[in-house]
This record gives sequence, structure tokens and C-alpha cells, in this order.
Amino acid sequence: MNILIIGSGGRESAFAYKISQSQKLDKLYIAPGNAGTKQYGENVPLNVNDFDGIADFALANQVDMIVVGPEEPLVKGIHDYFLDREDLKQISVIGPQQAGAQLEGSKDFSKEFMVKHQIPTAAFRSFDQATLQEGLAYLETQSLPIVLKADGLAQGKGVLICETLDQAKAELTAMISEAKFGAASQVVVVEEFLRGIELSVFVLTDGEHYKILPSAKDYKRIGERDTGLNTGGMGSVSPVPFATKEFLDKVEERVIKPTISGLKLDQIPYKGFVFIGLMNVDGNPYVIEYNVRMGDPETQSVLTRIQSDLVDLLEGVAKGDLDRRSYTVSEKTAATVVLVSGGYPGKYQSSKPIANIENVEKSYVFHAGTKEEAGQVLTAGGRVLAVTALEDNLFDALQQATADAGRIFFEGKYFRTDIGFDLI
Repeated sequence: MNILIIGSGGRESAFAYKISQSQKLDKLYIAPGNAGTKQYGENVPLNVNDFDGIADFALANQVDMIVVGPEEPLVKGIHDYFLDREDLKQISVIGPQQAGAQLEGSKDFSKEFMVKHQIPTAAFRSFDQATLQEGLAYLETQSLPIVLKADGLAQGKGVLICETLDQAKAELTAMISEAKFGAASQVVVVEEFLRGIELSVFVLTDGEHYKILPSAKDYKRIGERDTGLNTGGMGSVSPVPFATKEFLDKVEERVIKPTISGLKLDQIPYKGFVFIGLMNVDGNPYVIEYNVRMGDPETQSVLTRIQSDLVDLLEGVAKGDLDRRSYTVSEKTAATVVLVSGGYPGKYQSSKPIANIENVEKSYVFHAGTKEEAGQVLTAGGRVLAVTALEDNLFDALQQATADAGRIFFEGKYFRTDIGFDLI
């Protein structure tokens, strides 16, 4: 089977690593990939939203399956594009069609979906320019802090937690009237603040059947002890110690089953990953958000624990017989530490030579923001590398990943040394 992965980050590097191990794989392509993905397959210089270019390449290279990493091409309808063209229908696309991608593409849509299908989530209301005054009045009736979410895709920056009423009113006005997040905040979801501890549960589904992938917890803040600005993710661990069998059983009954059945009831076809961002509130799961793809850096921790042939599972998604595919997960713990460029998550340095990756022997090194020039690997993004260790317990995994993160060098390198230690 010839497979094309769409994307260029740490998530896609982890997919490339795992897919490259499959006995069913003939040729692996990554578009556009990075300096690390080429060790698993062939990088292809294509933009993730260039559907015509992706289609031409897929036909010319007899691609059988496309695995879509990032959310934007899914929200823009890459799966529909392939289904709508007679010459592309035979190519399997892993990732939902545009209707299903609205679970991530529209916060308002996803919240209404949860209410309709009785999936536990925070109380909310949505507002736009026409109802802004109603929104400002609504804020006066709510407890603080309160959460404001841009309805559309805002590159992970569209969620604000407001501590005061004045701040909430100012931010709601800025989001809607001043387009603080562009078109993404034409509609804003005002949401109750939930107190608890976050985690993520991932599901792979063919639209009828599903496999529950390992749980994970990621760390968004740039600073130690979860301080400072939000980032795309500074590290992750899997499994999550507080996600007991009792809790995960509640997640399956109250969240996963009604999500899959809700999609069917609403006649929304869905083949791919469902990322469920959860809050554990006194032992009960509440959905914070859906994403329609795997997370980054959670993918690095999750995929290293899956022992089954990932391509076989993805084939089950495409053919609709996922329930008949073998699926096993390692009992070991994975910990991922992300190395970022100086200045990140603000304006960051770039094109810095990276040294000593080859000296990491006991962890996986997944490239994210890297490029290769004249045989030298250079930094090319805010998040540069993800170092993932797989060990018998959480402490050993964290120790190994942190130690190996320290072995790699580039100018301005920064990483958190406390990832996961709050769970020990």
C-alpha cells in the first residue's frame, strides 16, 4: 500500500514513524514533511491546502491512502474533494468529511451537538455582532472566571479565560466587533468555567465502530509549573494516572458512545480520529472541546504505546470493519518533552543548527519545526523537536525524556523540566 501523510509537524513525524513499521506499507510519502520525516519516507513539497496538487501527486504515484494530520485541510473539505472526483474515489482518506470536521471548525456547532446528544459539557451561549449587547448583559449574570471561545479556527489562540467582568466585556467586544481573531471570532461562545484537571481521550472510528486509543495529558504553558503564555504544547504523558478504569468507563458511556451514535443519527459520515478534550470534575467527565485529528504533542506519546499495526487499523477505518482489526496497547508509560526555539511562543529565532540528535539512544526524537540545508538540520519553527521516552513507569519515562532533551543542542533551545511531575 502506498500512503501519503499530509502535514509537517511533530504529529506527522510520529505518524510517519509508526506507519513506516507496517508490513502492509510499500511506499510512504509526507507532504510537505520536515527534516526528520525523510528517514521514514519521501518528503513531497506540497501545501497541505493544495487539493489539486495533492490529487495530481496521489494519482501519479498510485497512492492508496491519505492520512490527514492537521485540521485545516479537513475543515476546508479535502475528504469531500476526493469523494467528489470520480478519478479519486478509490483513494481512502483518513479524516472526516467537511460536515464532521465542523466538530472542530465551529465551537458553536460542537456545543449544540453535545447538547442535542446529551453529552456532558459546560453551560454556554453564543453571540455575534447582532447579539453583542445581549452577550454583554449575559456576562453580568455569570460566575467568574468565564471562558470566551472564538467559534472558528484560530490556530490555538482563540480561547480566553477572563477573571473580571470588565475584562470579559472588553474581550467579547474586541473578538466580535474588532475581529480580534479575524473571521474566527465573528461568533463567540461564552462558556462556564469548569474546575478540575484536564486530559485528552482519542478515538479512532470508521463511523460505526471505534477503538479507544490511549489517554494523554498535555502541558500548554511555556513556563515551569504551568505559568506564562499558552503554546501549542510543551509536552505530554500517556497514560494519565488519574484516568482510572472507572473514569474511562464513564467517558465511554457518557461521551464516546453518544458522540459516535450522534454522528450517525445526524447522518454525518465520519472516518478518522476524534480528539476529545475533557475536564475531570470530581470524577466525572465533561467535554471541553472536540478536535477532528490527533493532538500534538499527545500523538508522540500515544502512538509509541500502540503495539498494533497502525496501517491495519486505518485500513479498517477505510473499509468499515474496524471492529475486526487487532488492537493492543503497551502497559508502559510514554513521556514527551518538546524543545522550542528562543522567543517562542512570541517571535522566535530560526535557522539555528541542531547538534547531537544522534546521541539520543533511549528515546524517540520526532522532528516538528526543522529543515535541512546543505546536509545540516536547522530549526524552522517555534516547536522544533519532541523527545519521547517509553519506560516501565512515569517517573522513569520523565527522567529519560528530560535527560535526552538536554543532550540535544541548538542556540536558544528551551524546554520544560517539570512535564508530568505534577502527576507523581
